[in-house]
Amino acid sequence: MANQSASKTHTGSQMYLSTRDGDYGLSFETVVLKGLAADGGLFLPHEVPIVTDWRSWKDLSYAELALRIFSLYISSYEIPAGDLKAIIDRSYSTFRAKDITPLVHLQDNNLYLLELFHGPSYSFKDCALQFLGNLFEYFLVRKNRGKGRDRHHLTVVGATSGDTGSAAIQGLRGKKDISIVILHPKGRISPIQELQMTTCLEANTRNLAVIGTFDDCQDIVKALFGDPDTNQTLMLAAVNSINVSRILAQIVYYFYSYFSLVKRSATFKLGDKVRFVVPTGNFGDILAGHFAWRMSLPVDKLVIATNENDILDRFWKTGRYEKKPAQGQEAEGGLKVDGVKAHEDGVRETLSPAMDILVSSNFERLLWFLAHEFAATVGTNDKLNRKQAGQEVSVWLKDLKLKGGFGPVDKDILDNARRSFESERVSDPQTLETIKTFYGKVGYILDPHSAVGVTAALRSIERAGPDIPHISLSTAHPAKFAGAVELALKGKEGFDFDVDVLPQEFVGLDKKAKRVTTVANDWKAVRELIKDQVEKELQAQSAQR
Repeated sequence: MANQSASKTHTGSQMYLSTRDGDYGLSFETVVLKGLAADGGLFLPHEVPIVTDWRSWKDLSYAELALRIFSLYISSYEIPAGDLKAIIDRSYSTFRAKDITPLVHLQDNNLYLLELFHGPSYSFKDCALQFLGNLFEYFLVRKNRGKGRDRHHLTVVGATSGDTGSAAIQGLRGKKDISIVILHPKGRISPIQELQMTTCLEANTRNLAVIGTFDDCQDIVKALFGDPDTNQTLMLAAVNSINVSRILAQIVYYFYSYFSLVKRSATFKLGDKVRFVVPTGNFGDILAGHFAWRMSLPVDKLVIATNENDILDRFWKTGRYEKKPAQGQEAEGGLKVDGVKAHEDGVRETLSPAMDILVSSNFERLLWFLAHEFAATVGTNDKLNRKQAGQEVSVWLKDLKLKGGFGPVDKDILDNARRSFESERVSDPQTLETIKTFYGKVGYILDPHSAVGVTAALRSIERAGPDIPHISLSTAHPAKFAGAVELALKGKEGFDFDVDVLPQEFVGLDKKAKRVTTVANDWKAVRELIKDQVEKELQAQSAQR
């Protein structure tokens, strides 16, 4: 998309660039289908829109609010408003809760929990992946309109340590002209997460159990995307959190929960500030909150809640962003039944395995914002400022790859990061204690990731004082991490996991038919399996026409 023609049909927030300075002026459709920039960077809108009339959104439904927010980032020349509304309505019709993301009162008048697990896979990732699945389908239907045999076919490939895979499959199962292949480390994810994926038997879904770790699965996916022949033959697309559409979709529940708090609290008024506390691994969920803050939502602070894999907490404390691998007994912990063995060497194994990371993949996007604002303090030309930011990010990421880290960053950059963020590190014993405490006090059962967030929220309340309300994000249903929940609550009077926690949809999953293929840790072997699957799908579809 040429910048000159785009400027007539797209606002600055509807055109996209790479964080590493290689691409500018890209359309929304292009960045959704590509996922990752050609220079290895991540996509961002040229600008984040400042919304002056956000208060008028207070009484909108979740779907209506999503339409307002998405329209700021998606030109109607790409997706007309009526089509976008239909995509959104389909995406959130699959949620079990009327409010999509209900707000639950936990403690006093200052601690609330935002339940993000009411989608098909019982994970916060449904909020974005239901939308992304329907986007993929929309773009393909449009490309294939009037075509017979020579149709565009998209192959979505992803790696998972649990939740992403099941949410992606739920978002894409049965979609026409789309194949989805999910790689997971064999025997290293929780039984529930594996069953959620492998019991989906639609013709367009395949699960590959790789003999290796989650890191091996990610390396295979990167190799597939890096191979020109595979990309051209299969028309690959990304579904993990690097896809910018996932960040945009998650902005919605920050605004929606703020308005929910206005409606249910007698003391919280429209325009008052709130703190959001987010259990954080790859930084995508909390980055959406940063977008909401930039768009004018009155956020006092975004509180990063990490587990013992604390690269983000250490950055906010020291200004250095560096890997800190753990080895031997130091790395051991967590529970195998909850998927703790999925991750790469050097990660500390914890009770909140979805946050067990050495580096945060979406942090690069915040680094670009910080570098761009720093460049703007000395530069006057925004084009040059963007270029300078991209070059700075490239240097930082190169140092991370070659040296294991970078920093400390300039004091002004760190101060700017601290303007909207604070951070907390939560240990496994603290996680268990929080699960016990809230079950005992109010009968609420937290999953271990949500417990990390609530623990950080309690500390933040001590700093901020009782007058600043806190919304802590609950990212998964407790049944998905049964081991940690039972470890915390076993022996508690009246607690029965099957009665108090297990959803009816999970009962009998282990009795259903399954489809999964074990494969060696070899990207070429995976490539051939995928090619074979797609070829069989296309032949079957051709025979039906």
